[in-house]
Amino acid sequence: MAQVAVVTFDGFNELDSFIASALINRCRKDGLEAFITTPTPQVTSMNGVEVTGQRPIEFVTEADVVLIGSGVRTRDVVADGRLLAQLPLDPTRQLIGSQCSGALVLAHLGLLGTMPACTDLTSRPFVEARGVTVLDAPFHAEGNIATAGGCLASQYLATWVITRTLGEDAARAVLDYVAPVGENRETVERALHAVSAARTAEPARS
Repeated sequence: MAQVAVVTFDGFNELDSFIASALINRCRKDGLEAFITTPTPQVTSMNGVEVTGQRPIEFVTEADVVLIGSGVRTRDVVADGRLLAQLPLDPTRQLIGSQCSGALVLAHLGLLGTMPACTDLTSRPFVEARGVTVLDAPFHAEGNIATAGGCLASQYLATWVITRTLGEDAARAVLDYVAPVGENRETVERALHAVSAARTAEPARS
């Protein structure tokens, strides 16, 4: 069973954490499972939704995939050296992705190197201040690192994870099931195009 840690901090954006985890968890029977992973037993979303973490933050060291979620307190996260130290991520053995302001976490961890990234409009200047080129695109990946920008781009991040671990057919099946009625083909092809257009075969640069 391949395990995915969806890292979810206090002040998190529900769309970012829940869409990715829900799509990935449709692949449980195929051996892929996602867990909301939190630094404290409970976290509260940007809209006041209280959630109990399924796994503690230490789970990131054993997860096969780590997705860093977004939220309104990401700048507090990157300012907390003790919290960042709990994220010893390793792109040589893990798939690592970020959603929106999660790119700022990857930048502070030194994982982006010279790789350009995707993020949301609010987070863009803070990511650029770390010397990262921000793309006007919803998704970009190089090697084992991916970034997504815009809440609904979380479907692309999930598609990337499913495709990389189980293959394109598995991703097609998930996307076809959740697509708006009557828009199945467009939804599936748009997500797969976003992922295939990224340079996923190129090793991440450092």
